[in-house]
Amino acid sequence: MVALKQEKLLSTAESAVKSALKKGAAEAEAYVVESCSTMVGIERGQIAKSSRVVDQGLGVRAIVNKTVGFSYTNMLDDKKALEEAVEKAVSAARASKPDKDWPGFPVERSFPSVKGGFDKRIVELRADDLVEIAGLILDSAEATDKRVIPVEGGVSASYGCGAVANSNGVAGFDSGTVIDCGLATVGNDAGEVTPVCYELNTERSYDIDPEWVGREAARLAASSLKAKKVETKCITVIFVQTALQELLSFTLINAVKADYVQRNQSALKGKIGERVASELVSVYDDGLLEGGLRTGKFDGEGVPHQRTPLIMKGVLRGFIYDNYTAKKEGKESTGNATRGGYWSTPSLEANNFHVVSGSKSNDALVDEVNEGLIVYLLQGAHSSNPASGDFSVVGAPAWKIEKGEIAYAVKGAMVSGNVFELLRNVSGLSDMERQVGALVSPWVRVENVKVIGK
Repeated sequence: MVALKQEKLLSTAESAVKSALKKGAAEAEAYVVESCSTMVGIERGQIAKSSRVVDQGLGVRAIVNKTVGFSYTNMLDDKKALEEAVEKAVSAARASKPDKDWPGFPVERSFPSVKGGFDKRIVELRADDLVEIAGLILDSAEATDKRVIPVEGGVSASYGCGAVANSNGVAGFDSGTVIDCGLATVGNDAGEVTPVCYELNTERSYDIDPEWVGREAARLAASSLKAKKVETKCITVIFVQTALQELLSFTLINAVKADYVQRNQSALKGKIGERVASELVSVYDDGLLEGGLRTGKFDGEGVPHQRTPLIMKGVLRGFIYDNYTAKKEGKESTGNATRGGYWSTPSLEANNFHVVSGSKSNDALVDEVNEGLIVYLLQGAHSSNPASGDFSVVGAPAWKIEKGEIAYAVKGAMVSGNVFELLRNVSGLSDMERQVGALVSPWVRVENVKVIGK
């Protein structure tokens, strides 16, 4: 099946490129996708809905006198629709203003092999299988604590394949699978209701643990009951991956994007070779990470994925680039052009943003804290300032640590500061890595973080 898809999608992409050149484009690129997703939803503690979405389409970029035109269609099997999409892209280019910085499309390069991105078992899953998985999540949550109410969640299994081709000889095909399950819960006891707690498990292979998801979502909600207020002071904070992902997505990850640097919106501009974090901190952007959620052979422009060092033992070593931003500086793309789908043009995003783990267990990280917080989720991280790194967020759920023990849940605890100061104050990294979205990281312990009680 994969071989047939490869032949079809590559042929469609290459034909669209040739057509655009015949219609007057100086350069052309085509991006073709087919995908299928099956989903089962959980609402108010019940398996409430099931859906299956099949999508396919072609996106075309055409260049005329350094102007870029884009068009797309979702009628991949309609030759007339494909030709119309090409025509619209060329026409849009002719009507646009020239971009003096347009560098041309990427040139052909060999693609790496990747591991752990495709699992036939996921392709073969049906709605009944996902219903069974959803049932395991709910049963596990219910068995964990009767004070917990499942709010919403679900299970989804997806398969996708795509091809990219351009007039500089790039021609690539890749395919992949993803399965995920999650559950949001609240604790309710004697009129006290906790913040929403959420747990999830997302994998490229069929290795999810739905019982763990249900159990953990329930445990988090139950342990959030009887929450207490905390004092305003600077203390140690341990950020779990789910909290760290929310914080870094709007601060550090943006700060290492070349487009932010070039627009003077990154506090890291001009700091290559300088210490910007604790020597315990090393970070890669790794598009080749085995089993990574954003692992693949190439990016949305057909540039091979790679492992890019960003921060090594606290020292800033580089940024991530797509083709456009790289050529502005006379560099090569790091393979970070990302597509939302065939209907969008590429944007510069992280692949697998990998914070390298340490040597301590999660428990050992907590044992060494005399007074602090452990934070699982953050509210308000989207309001963080990527240019300065300043943030002010609410930790919910979060728990107080006293003398090496998790003592009780806290409520209304605001965590504020600057992400670059936070990175410099990292005092410990656990040895357990986990991927949440683009972030792959361990638990991270930070000293002298300002916590504001209400």
